[in-house]
Amino acid sequence: MKSLAPEQSADAALGILSHFRVQFYDCLYTRADALFELTDAVLCADGPVTSLVELTLTAEHRRGHGAMYDAVNHGWLEPRRLRRLLASTPLPRAADGRIVLAVDVSNWLRPDAPTSPELLFCHVYGRGRSADQFIPGWPYSFVAALETGRTSWTAVLDAIRLGPSDDATAVTATQLREVVTRLVHAGQWRPGDADILVVMDTGYDVTRLAYVLSDLPVELVGRLRSDRVMLRDAGPRRSTPRGGQPRKHGGVLTFSKPESWHTPDQATTCDTARYGTAEAIAWDRMHPRLQARGPWLDHCGELPLIHGTLIRLKVEYLPGDRDPKPVWLWSSRTGMTGADVDVRWQAFLRRFDLEHTFRLFKQTLGWTVPKVRDPHTADLWTWLIIAAHTQLRLARPLAEDLRRPWERPSEPRRLTPARVRRGFRHLRVKTARPASVPRPSKPGPGRPPGSKNRRSAPRHEPGKTVKRIETLTEHVRLKQQRG
Repeated sequence: MKSLAPEQSADAALGILSHFRVQFYDCLYTRADALFELTDAVLCADGPVTSLVELTLTAEHRRGHGAMYDAVNHGWLEPRRLRRLLASTPLPRAADGRIVLAVDVSNWLRPDAPTSPELLFCHVYGRGRSADQFIPGWPYSFVAALETGRTSWTAVLDAIRLGPSDDATAVTATQLREVVTRLVHAGQWRPGDADILVVMDTGYDVTRLAYVLSDLPVELVGRLRSDRVMLRDAGPRRSTPRGGQPRKHGGVLTFSKPESWHTPDQATTCDTARYGTAEAIAWDRMHPRLQARGPWLDHCGELPLIHGTLIRLKVEYLPGDRDPKPVWLWSSRTGMTGADVDVRWQAFLRRFDLEHTFRLFKQTLGWTVPKVRDPHTADLWTWLIIAAHTQLRLARPLAEDLRRPWERPSEPRRLTPARVRRGFRHLRVKTARPASVPRPSKPGPGRPPGSKNRRSAPRHEPGKTVKRIETLTEHVRLKQQRG
C-alpha cells in the first residue's frame, strides 16, 4: 500500500482510519473493550495524560477505574499481528520514493522501582559538562519510517524492550530484518524499487549491521565518532624480493588529522534554510579495521573487508551554535555520485524527527506516566501508545486546526501531532467503534478492612546479567571449558 496522496479524498482517509481501528481491536485478545476505550481516552483527553485513573473520567472511556486497572494488568495484545498491521498502513516516503527508516532507543526511567525486574542502567544526558547519569529503567528500541522535509511526524513500526541478557547489536539486527521482511510482504517494497535507507546514530555498530543485513534490500547510514579512523584499499601488489602475503589494508584516514586525508571522490555544496551552507566531501571504498573481539568473536574464517562511503558534513551554523563540529557518516553503499551523497546526509538529518515522537510519547500521550511493576505490562502500554500515535497519523488529512488564540495558523495537512489530537474527539464519532457497550456490574469486595499485605514483593538489582567476552583468548578458554 502506497502512502496517502495529498489529493486523496476525505472519505478514503476516513476509511483507512476506520479499517485500522477495527484491525487494532482484533489484535486485542483479553480485556479488548477496556483496552480499546483506554486508547481512545488517550487520544481524546483534554491536555497531556498525567495519570491513568483520570483517563477513566473521559466520555470515551465508559468503564470504571477498576476495569481500567484490570485491563492494564491482565490484558493481552498480540504484538506480531499489530506489527503486520503497522507495516501495511500508508507510510511516508522520501522525495525519491524510497522508504527511510530510523532506529533509536528511548528509555522508560524507573529510578524508584526496586521491585521491578529486568531494569537496566540507562544513559541520560545532562545539561552541563560531566552531568550525564545512568538511571535504572527499561530501554526500548524503536524503528520508524521518516518523512521528507522538516516535520515532527514519523510512522512507528516496531518497538522492542532490551533485556539484561540482550546484545544491543544482535537485537537491532533481528529487529531490522523482521521490519524489512514485513514491509516486503506488505507490498511496501517491490523488486526494482530503491533500497530501503536505514539511518542511525553513533551508538550502533553500523559496519557490523551492514554485514549481517547484506542479504536484504537495505542501505545503512550511521554516524561515526570523531576519533575514529578508516582505511583505504591496499591497491595493486608490489613485487618485492622478500615476497609474502599481499597487504590487506591501505593508507589510514584519521578523522582528526586533515593531513591524512586523500583527495575526496565527491564534493558538494548546497545552501539550506536552517543550517546555512552545507559542505559534504566523500571518499569511496573506505572500510574499518576489524578485530576478533566483541561481535566478531564467533566469525569463522578471515575477517571481511566491509566497504562503504565515508562522508564528512560541515554546516555553517546550527541553532544556538555558530561554530558546529563536522559530522562523519558512513554508508554501506559504494560508487556514489554527488547527488547520492546529498541524499544520504539529508536523510540522516531527518533522523532527529524521531526525537519529536519520543517527546510526544512521554509529555503528551503519557507513555512513561504509569508506575507499573511488571515489564510485560510496560510492553502492553507501549503498544497502546504506538497504536494511538498511528491513529493520529492516519487522521492527519482529516483534522481541523483548532488552534489557541496565541498560536500561529498552520497550513492544511501540516498540523503537528498535538494539534491533530486536539480535534480527534470530533473525528472519532465518524470512525468505526468496535468496542461493545459495558454491562452493568457492581464493585468487588476488595481487601477486607484492617487486613495488611504481609507478602512483600521481591527486589531486583538493575544491570546486565551477561558479561560480554572481549578477547579471543577468553573466548577460546570458555569454549574449552564447555567441552
